[in-house]
Amino acid sequence: MSEYSERDIQRKVSELEHESTTATRIFDLRRIIGGLFVIYGIIVMIAGFTASDAALRKAQGVNINLWTGLGMLLLGLFFLVWLKLRPTAPPTVPLPDAVPDEKPE
Repeated sequence: MSEYSERDIQRKVSELEHESTTATRIFDLRRIIGGLFVIYGIIVMIAGFTASDAALRKAQGVNINLWTGLGMLLLGLFFLVWLKLRPTAPPTVPLPDAVPDEKPE
């Protein structure tokens, strides 16, 4: 006789599917790329706000750090909004058609 009931097996499969879905969402590349671009964009924008006059003269009056940081921030926000609007579909696990009943011998 089997030591696991069908209910126990279904419960365990449900738990594993939930863990798999959570791992899929956590490691979605859009989250990682978006988060990094937002963080780096903010850092580069701060560098742009504190740019010296000499640095601005070198760039012919264009605050490169400010514009690059803004672009990075917008790109990161785009990835995060995309993740929010179109979340990752949970992986599907193919189930066997029928499991034969085991009869004790």
